[in-house]
Amino acid sequence: MDFLKDTLNAIHPRSLKHLSHQLNGLLKNHLWAKVLFGFLAGILLGIALTPTVGWVTPSIANTISEWLAFPGQLFLRLVQMIVIPLIFASVIRGVASGENIEQLKKLGLRVALYFFSTTAIAIVIGLFCVNLIRPGSLIDSSKLQGEATSRKETVSTLEMEAQSSEAQKRPLPSRVINLLPQNPLVAMSDSNMLQVVIFSLIVGFALITMQASEARSLIELLGSLQAVCMTVVKWAMLLAPLAVFGLTTKMVASVGLDSLVGLGAYVGTVLTALFLIMVFYLALVFFIGKRNPIAFIKTTFNTQLLAFSTSSSAAVMPLSIQTAEEGLKIKPSISQFVIPLGTTINMAGTAAYQMIATVFLAQVFQIELNTGQLALVGITAIGASVGSPGAPGVGIVILATILRSVGIPLSGTALIIAVDRILDMSRTSVNVLGDLTACAVMDQLLSDDQNELSSTPKSTPKIIS
Repeated sequence: MDFLKDTLNAIHPRSLKHLSHQLNGLLKNHLWAKVLFGFLAGILLGIALTPTVGWVTPSIANTISEWLAFPGQLFLRLVQMIVIPLIFASVIRGVASGENIEQLKKLGLRVALYFFSTTAIAIVIGLFCVNLIRPGSLIDSSKLQGEATSRKETVSTLEMEAQSSEAQKRPLPSRVINLLPQNPLVAMSDSNMLQVVIFSLIVGFALITMQASEARSLIELLGSLQAVCMTVVKWAMLLAPLAVFGLTTKMVASVGLDSLVGLGAYVGTVLTALFLIMVFYLALVFFIGKRNPIAFIKTTFNTQLLAFSTSSSAAVMPLSIQTAEEGLKIKPSISQFVIPLGTTINMAGTAAYQMIATVFLAQVFQIELNTGQLALVGITAIGASVGSPGAPGVGIVILATILRSVGIPLSGTALIIAVDRILDMSRTSVNVLGDLTACAVMDQLLSDDQNELSSTPKSTPKIIS
């Protein structure tokens, strides 16, 4: 297996963590402060454009907010455009940098179990918080009629998305077979993230078994692809302050200050759950990762801040890898496998949000969800989050599918959309923290395995690949 290590080392300057220095430079230029200023300025301008203030007519306010949101829409498109090639290249190179196939098998099983377990626990935390606070009991359901009327187009779009997801239900054997793409290019064009990841894993495993001369060219090509992706990400990051300003202005101007204030209890419930999930992650860092949680937060702070600013775990994936390898001293074979995979399937914060939003709307509509329905919501949230793009706004589309599965009217999403941008930023930060926590946990478990092997007398000769 040394030939792949040598190949990767030979093109080390193209490594994703080194390319991420561009993003780190943006942070040193106070990108986070500019984004925060844009967020606050967007709230103030949005309030000024609301009908309640009455400084401008609704039609003029809508025109102004649409133009102000243009940089934000451009930012989102740039991020969504680059997600697929970035994850494709990163997963393959992450697998190819592994020590051997046995290690990758063990790491893959552990990572899958970790992501499933932490997502399930996050959903339980969300259910506990929403049942304890009961924010839906503080909302007048009659308001939803007006909100749904004013956002009829958005609700109709979500209905079509949900119906499309419902139509994809097939028997379990058929669904398992469909995880393997018939045509990888079609999977990429359809943004089917799970199929893209599976195809990338297969290619990565194949590279391990190939001769050095055969594997080197593809690895170098993928390194160049990562460099191109990083250049586009850098361009997108330059738009981040304007994007946050414009999108926030449009959000506040369209929903009004009264709606935002009225949803304060719901926002508080989601943020409380996300905070508890962060505490849970730090407990894993301390007890399993055997690291200082305070030092861990300090090391990962910039990455989480950028994730909060961009609402995209995919956009900050290069910086996450750099933070893991240089800040947390994680082995590249772990970080470049776990983080790209986590960006695709580790959405604990999003899954918890979907549970809270579903139960919240059930409380608003006075619909009682039994244990079976709550279990269905949890399973659907875990399944829907696997393979969803690490891009802004995905959670609300997944939520539409979940609401249909338990008979909650989709008109309720009109109220949720009002504050989704704020919550999207928050849960993305938690998702990124979960990926970095996974790296710390897996690195420690791998070290424990190696220590155990070194302390065990060897009765058979070691096989060299």
